[in-house]
Amino acid sequence: DEMLHRLVRHRAGGRRAAASHRTAASHRRFDRVLATGAVPALVPEVVRRDGSVAPINKLRGFIEYERNPEPYRPPAERLMDYAEINSTHAHPLELKRQAARCMDCGTPFCHTHTGCPISNLIPEFNNLVFVEQWQKAYENLSSTNNFPEFTGRVCPAPCEGSCVAGLVDKSVTIKNMEYAIIDHAWKAGWVVAKPPKIRSGKKVAVIGSGPAGLAAADQLNKKFGHSVSVFERAARAGGLLTYGIPNMKLEKATVQRRVELMAEEGVEFHTGVEVAGDVVEMTGDFDAIVLAIGSTVPNNLPIPGRELNGVVFAMEFLTKNQQRLFANPADMYVTGLTSKYDGSFISAEGKDVIVIGGGDTGTDCIGTSIRHGCKSLTNFELFPKPPTERAPSNPWPLWPRIFRTDYGHEEATHHFGDDPRTYSVLSKEFVGDGQGNVSGVRTVQVAVGDNGRFEEVEGSERTWPADLIVLAMGFRHPEHTITNALSLSLDARNNAKATYGKYRTSAPGVFAAGDCRRGQSLVVWAINEGRAVAEQVDSYLQDQGRSW
Repeated sequence: DEMLHRLVRHRAGGRRAAASHRTAASHRRFDRVLATGAVPALVPEVVRRDGSVAPINKLRGFIEYERNPEPYRPPAERLMDYAEINSTHAHPLELKRQAARCMDCGTPFCHTHTGCPISNLIPEFNNLVFVEQWQKAYENLSSTNNFPEFTGRVCPAPCEGSCVAGLVDKSVTIKNMEYAIIDHAWKAGWVVAKPPKIRSGKKVAVIGSGPAGLAAADQLNKKFGHSVSVFERAARAGGLLTYGIPNMKLEKATVQRRVELMAEEGVEFHTGVEVAGDVVEMTGDFDAIVLAIGSTVPNNLPIPGRELNGVVFAMEFLTKNQQRLFANPADMYVTGLTSKYDGSFISAEGKDVIVIGGGDTGTDCIGTSIRHGCKSLTNFELFPKPPTERAPSNPWPLWPRIFRTDYGHEEATHHFGDDPRTYSVLSKEFVGDGQGNVSGVRTVQVAVGDNGRFEEVEGSERTWPADLIVLAMGFRHPEHTITNALSLSLDARNNAKATYGKYRTSAPGVFAAGDCRRGQSLVVWAINEGRAVAEQVDSYLQDQGRSW
């Protein structure tokens, strides 16, 4: 049996090596044709999942070709800097091969309510990539998505979770395709300023410059011709995109490039402006106001010892790290280099770090801590470890709640030799060193009881050493300085009360969109609401005009 297993492995390895050589050969032939400037006269040959080579076949693509997502840069390389973790794009022929996996499904669930929130026309742009019509693919993508360079990098891709191919195989690499299309468009010079030809004479203020605010401003300006002023209290526009998402996931030059394009198109950005009680006066200066102030009040962990130094919120940790990188650009490309910074930078260097909470923010804190040079890293998650496959209660096309390894977990495993996540952990007390600093956290294991509630496991108490504890447990609701000044009604979760699809608050001419209305969510949902609120603001302004 052992000899048979060795023979099977040897032959499988041989097939993979041969397939790799055949793939490289196909790419070289394709490159030689493209180098002549001619359109390939023959259908290019590609490697099928069984290792054989044949002309590319769109009709049977999802059967003949395996999913091959673009990898991140190797952990050993990317941990040396804060540059983007994404590697260079796949060869054009491989992108064509991956596009061929998009099947001609009768109902493409990828852009229904269970898939892409902004209803990207995914089968269409995949087919345009397949036929090598890249500019048309960009035009198609940008017709539904204002900022594909953001979602192509940071979106968890709910579209892939509802991909029909995922019923029988792995889903299509939709996110990679989106990322490749928009990068191609920027490099080709197709993304250019398109200011409106006619101005409406109406003025709209957008408070907040995160993805919802930017999307609303972009639509109000370009589609409807309104004069838009965006107010941002931070030094730079972008909100969460600029300060909350680390540079290694989304380079800030990418955000700034889009902001500058919008400014060229006529959107006015006012940064470093704290809008508080002044918002009441603004109602007289503008024809409408859009609140896109995000959900910025974090969930706390009010257990004994919470007041100790070294217990911090995730967004404070991430924001101050990004501010340091802005102040010292040289630090961007060398991890561990911490130039003199006059801000209150929170360093994880040489510390035992514990991140409490999973999700994207927890992963970002893991990746940032390792780049600082932390001594050890542990990630607590309250819930049990997810299954590797969908549970019966989590059928397709719902988002698959399964075990995943994100970039930060991969980096921690590479650096420390083990996955940093520990599941079913309940924190009971932060332990101090007697001088006001945190030195550890006391925990207990929990299990789900018969009543569906968490129950502590007897005898599982443990104290973990920690010099820095980062709370990454999500957000509760927006800050209420502006909502209180406008006397806005709030919903049961303390968000600005505004019906989805209408976005009107209890104050005339004031609208709310994004996380400050729906609660913390994805960047792509913020874009959805930003686009939709622009439609409602325009309808409101037209009604006001008719009433005059």
